[in-house]
Amino acid sequence: MTPDLAPETRAFLARRHALYVDGAAQPPARPATLEVTDPATGLPISSIALGEAADVDRAVAAARRALHGPWSRLTADERTRILLEFSRLCDARARQFTELAVLDNGMPRAIAESTAPFCSQFLRYYAGWVSKIAGRTLPSAGMGKRPGELQAYTLREPVGVVGAITPWNYSFGMEMLKIAPALAAGCTLVLKPAEQAPLAALLLAELATEAGVPPGVFNVVTGLGETAGAALAAHPGVDKIAFTGSTEVGRLIVHAAAGNLKRVSLELGGKSPVVVFPDADLAQAIPGIAMAGFLLQGQNCVCGSRVFVHEKIAREVAEGVAAFARNMAIGGGFEPGTMIGPVISREQRDRIERLVATAQPEGARLLTGGRRPREAGWFFEPTVFTDCRPDMTIVREEIFGPVIAIQTFADGDLEAIAAQANDTVYGLSGSVWTRDLATAHRMVRLIDAGQVGVNVHAAMDPTMPFGGNRQSGWGREFGEEGLELYLKTKAVTITW
Repeated sequence: MTPDLAPETRAFLARRHALYVDGAAQPPARPATLEVTDPATGLPISSIALGEAADVDRAVAAARRALHGPWSRLTADERTRILLEFSRLCDARARQFTELAVLDNGMPRAIAESTAPFCSQFLRYYAGWVSKIAGRTLPSAGMGKRPGELQAYTLREPVGVVGAITPWNYSFGMEMLKIAPALAAGCTLVLKPAEQAPLAALLLAELATEAGVPPGVFNVVTGLGETAGAALAAHPGVDKIAFTGSTEVGRLIVHAAAGNLKRVSLELGGKSPVVVFPDADLAQAIPGIAMAGFLLQGQNCVCGSRVFVHEKIAREVAEGVAAFARNMAIGGGFEPGTMIGPVISREQRDRIERLVATAQPEGARLLTGGRRPREAGWFFEPTVFTDCRPDMTIVREEIFGPVIAIQTFADGDLEAIAAQANDTVYGLSGSVWTRDLATAHRMVRLIDAGQVGVNVHAAMDPTMPFGGNRQSGWGREFGEEGLELYLKTKAVTITW
């Protein structure tokens, strides 16, 4: 299907995209480009500049100048006004962001349309925090001083230059999770978007400048993770790295950041449990379980890929989820009714196939899916396995694809059920499906995850902290906790 794109989207795709440094498009130090492809067709839609270490140097230098320049001299009200104008401009370009997300990410249009206003909402939320960043006066009477002879207080200051490295699965949504709180805190940043879905980042930088963000405050260096991303993570001029991506790359980020002991926040992988008790409302639970596993083709860190169902209702739930999967329309993001789009790349589709191929030899039973529904583009059917065990590859590995593995449990104490749910190196999200409030509250406390839903999976809002435990990451995004990632505390003592 050939989409009817907005004229501004067509014009944007036709550009020779450069880097965005110091408030303007700038060519990379070494002329090199990379094609951006539509995962629904495998065909190129645009190209980006391949930035490298020299370009990261230039962007970090611009961010450092801006940190101590006009950005630091703006009042809280002025910075709030800029963020609100940035939000307004994003709203005005919602169609363009939607179309870029469908084209370079592959997400169904309905999901892209719902993400666009979320980004603007996120900016407005953090704009409201700018005037509320404050220290405290402390009751200190040290150094032999009497009360009234000494004053002690704290200041909350921007952490400095931020290096933001973002993934491809929600593209501009994930980018805004870094941009909004960093700007609200008064930081400057260099953003390295995923090379598979980089286009929205360049548009965001342009709109930030149009909104009044001074040159150098928000820079974008497009390029490969192993070159531009690695250079940014290791750069001595960067004070903090904010990373969302795989746990494997997160470990590399930590090692790279050790050079100057820069701060690091990590939002990494997950293998989220979905626990279904026999009293659950299955009319609500079955579609909820399916969408927990299949939303965005399973390419999301909170994917509910490990489903634990009480044996009394296991067959009904498994067949219901499988039926839901069979009825999900598969197609390009612009095709009407699409619920399952392509995965991001040929490499990702092939990886999903390899992991799925281990399931039946290891004893799992395939209920539905497990194949490519078409040869053009990088599609994979929503897939459901039953008779799964904790040691199976599809249960242990984060597949990052539309694959649900169902296990069962019998009557027993909740601690034992939670132990099964917690049997993973990850701890990002989870959900419990029951009508019993006592069971719900106990399971919420027993599941080791940064976020647990009851009769809902992975509900998100700008006000709610989000992040993981164990190998799912460090720190929390969203909410007040998300702002804290970009602030540092200075203690001040005055005596007279």
